[in-house]
Amino acid sequence: MKVSKTILESVLLIEPEAFEDHRGHYIETYNEKLYKENGISVSFVQDDFSASTKNVLRGIHGDSETWKLVFCPKGKFYLIVVNCDESSPNFGKWESFVLSEHNHMQVLIPPKYGNGHLVLSEEAIFQYKQSAYYNPSAQFSFRYDDPRFNIWWPVKNPILSRRDEAGNYIS
Repeated sequence: MKVSKTILESVLLIEPEAFEDHRGHYIETYNEKLYKENGISVSFVQDDFSASTKNVLRGIHGDSETWKLVFCPKGKFYLIVVNCDESSPNFGKWESFVLSEHNHMQVLIPPKYGNGHLVLSEEAIFQYKQSAYYNPSAQFSFRYDDPRFNIWWPVKNPILSRRDEAGNYIS
């Protein structure tokens, strides 16, 4: 497995090893020992996934205590990670990644960073591990087009939930 730093502090890009042959492919998506050997000592307590269709945009969501390990077991999506810590001098800095069932990449997202994703394929699964149990009252949400971030999205009219249309920030 290959672990790379990104332009965002504490955000890591992880490329697990995949085994492929004429039957298909096999990938180990998580191995605590291997991750610890690579400097990732986060303990995960919950796994979640969402399935969405093309042009669905989810996020920008996060909280102040949860680490997330995000990957795409089916389809393809455009992922953004943004520093949402308003007390940080790097507030608003963001980076994008394309995750897919073919590149097997994972992104480790620290607390106080938000993430959002746009489905690029006909359907995609957004799967993630969390270091804390989901707590809706501790969540923050920003609109995908918040002018403070100036994020480029490869879509003009995304399909949004009511929560993502509102983008209410909970402090």
